[in-house]
Amino acid sequence: MLERHELEAFLAVAEELHFGRAAARLRVSTARVSQTIRKLERQVGVALFDRTSRRVELSRVGRTLYEDLRPAHDQITAALDRAIEAGRGFSGILRVCFTGAAGGRLLVRAGQAFRRDHPECEVQIREAQLGDLMPWLRGGDVDLTLATFPVDEPGVVTGPVLVSEARFLAVPVEHPLARRDAISVEDLATVTVLQLPDTLPRSLLADRTPHSTPAGLPIRAGQSAATFQEILALVGDGQGVFPVGANARRYYPRPDVAYVHLRDAPPLQWGLLWRADGATARVRAFVEAAQNVARPLNQPQGCVDFGSVWET
Repeated sequence: MLERHELEAFLAVAEELHFGRAAARLRVSTARVSQTIRKLERQVGVALFDRTSRRVELSRVGRTLYEDLRPAHDQITAALDRAIEAGRGFSGILRVCFTGAAGGRLLVRAGQAFRRDHPECEVQIREAQLGDLMPWLRGGDVDLTLATFPVDEPGVVTGPVLVSEARFLAVPVEHPLARRDAISVEDLATVTVLQLPDTLPRSLLADRTPHSTPAGLPIRAGQSAATFQEILALVGDGQGVFPVGANARRYYPRPDVAYVHLRDAPPLQWGLLWRADGATARVRAFVEAAQNVARPLNQPQGCVDFGSVWET
């Protein structure tokens, strides 16, 4: 197996046909190049160069070796350059996905801020259904996903919290809870809670649709829905309730659904996710742009309706 310095020394001498010029090109001593070539020739078992006092030429075996190695070396170098560009550079395409109208507006603003600093990078923003979030991220269809926390998944990095908002409960408009200004999380023990797709992380499911209240009372699990609109349709049909963020009041008003404040629930937190092996410069820069865009949203109390603050 050729080591890198042996390969580069051989190619340099083969192209320069002069040990001194090859050494200067590699920025090493002529003696170092000569030693490397002699070692390589011992490994091959035959001379790779015909040397005289006046000139250096490739031997028959040396020329064949050069013709085999040069294209392979070029391919390896190009592949490495592409990897470096993907990891450190900003040219190319950055793919980001979201669910929900408020999340889409947040990413649009973040994309605008990102492109101002990196116009050479194209940002593609896609809407995903609830069940698509993790499959798209893990499958490499997107580089970043905007989701609610917590997400505790191997190989997935959780970024900083971008927005925190109050939690509400979507209930049928004729439900007794709809007539109250606020309810407790303990009231979930009296209703049926619709479920999210099981492709989402268990940590997120446990937070959004828990099996019991903080006091330990069991919560009845309703049917699973694939999209947020499907969830709201089921709520309006009286088949269950569903915990949502405050932004749902602005972006998803419905005549058959009421939103009631869960007064003692912790804030619902939103942030970006990316693969641990995909933490490129583009990804890091977009996360920073999203933080800068979201910073005005996070008031000291840490709980805002981030769907409404975009009205400027």
